[in-house]
Amino acid sequence: MKTTEDLFPDFATKMRQTSASEAAIRAFRSSLASLLSGDTGTIAESDIEPVKELPRYEDVATHGNGDASALHRTVIIKLNGGLGTSMGLDKPKSLLEVKAGLSFLDIIARHILHLRELHRVPLRFLLMNSFSTGRDTLAALRGYPALGDPQESELMQNQVPKVDAQTLSPASWPDNPKLEWCPPGHGDIYPSLLGSGWLDKLLAEGMQFLFVSNADNLGASIDLGILNYFAKSGRPFLMEVTERLASDRKGGHLALRGGRFLLRESAQCSEGDAAAFQDIGKHGFFNTNNIWIHLGALRETLTRNGGFIPLPLIKNVKTVDPRDKHSPQVIQLEHAMGAAIECFGGAGALVVPRSRFAPVKTTSDLLALRSDAYDITPDWRVVLAAERAGTPPAVNLDGDHYKIVDQLDEKLRAGVPSLRACAELTVRGPVLFQAANVFRGRVAVENRASGARSLEPGVYEDCSVVLQAADD
Repeated sequence: MKTTEDLFPDFATKMRQTSASEAAIRAFRSSLASLLSGDTGTIAESDIEPVKELPRYEDVATHGNGDASALHRTVIIKLNGGLGTSMGLDKPKSLLEVKAGLSFLDIIARHILHLRELHRVPLRFLLMNSFSTGRDTLAALRGYPALGDPQESELMQNQVPKVDAQTLSPASWPDNPKLEWCPPGHGDIYPSLLGSGWLDKLLAEGMQFLFVSNADNLGASIDLGILNYFAKSGRPFLMEVTERLASDRKGGHLALRGGRFLLRESAQCSEGDAAAFQDIGKHGFFNTNNIWIHLGALRETLTRNGGFIPLPLIKNVKTVDPRDKHSPQVIQLEHAMGAAIECFGGAGALVVPRSRFAPVKTTSDLLALRSDAYDITPDWRVVLAAERAGTPPAVNLDGDHYKIVDQLDEKLRAGVPSLRACAELTVRGPVLFQAANVFRGRVAVENRASGARSLEPGVYEDCSVVLQAADD
């Protein structure tokens, strides 16, 4: 049986040919060793305990909202490595129009500039781009010259070789060599910060606090209350969590093992433990991927572990060409950023309002965000409308007709319907909406005709609407 010592040199050579940093290479070696040891990354239900009580935002983070002194020592990183391929996009998801003609990146940039002007601080801002998103994102940033040189706002995510599932050697695909590589998950932020030199540069500039969140989560704006709570707590790591709903059953949840917090993702759960994993009464908190990190503690942890953080392995089995199910099987070795909570002694978690978690993973999420259920504040934050009392509308669009953004845009040519008072909207079949459609309560709309049908203007409240062919 081949060992890490047998196989790793070929991976290291391949990575060095692309000028990968030694930090990235060391991190990949650890991942490969975990794979070869038979470590599946599974976290058994019997090895963990549920989290019962946590500090809550309303109790601890509302006292320092007027104190911006810690902003001078804070850097914001937005994770921006995704293309949004699941929604049919071939460009960075952050460039997708989400509200009032603005993209994620537009709103993020304007919020950063507002904070700089309001508090008169040169707030540090970085985008963690991937080899797929860097060029287009930097081009878009040039539209905001006040942010500075776009090149000085980029942290480049590493790329790692895919592993041939049969030979456990570096995957080879001469038809398209780019497909031999994959991103290693957002857990790569740690070796990327170290290997790029950004971590030491930020520390030399006097930065102490790092706030990381997904670019597609516009709820994750800088909150001075949380920043000051984190700064005063002395904790090295703080995860924002929120209470799981039925729709969050498959999302990663917080747990305890040996007195420390850990994050368990669905890919780390055995089939036998699936019911317990999805039990929101037992495991009641999930990771928003809004993370606060003390940069000095991060540097110490990286040094102590030889230049990387030993995160639990997430093993994804795919085909080397995702569009060709007959192409060879490969293993992608990935890590979750939030899993580092287990690697920091004294790490904590804070229960935050649901309003700080508004990611766009599907066109259903995008419709809700584009609607009047969300408002843009004067300081360029996207928040739920006050009438919603912190609860977003549950939107469920027919995947056959709304899976990709182009399909959604086609159905919204006459305007976005009102969801301000809508608790739940379910759509089946191709329905053409307009701004004059107002949904309240729980509404279901079904088109049984063969082609797209328009929904008449009007208020639809707690009802089911069936659209049929003209001769039905």
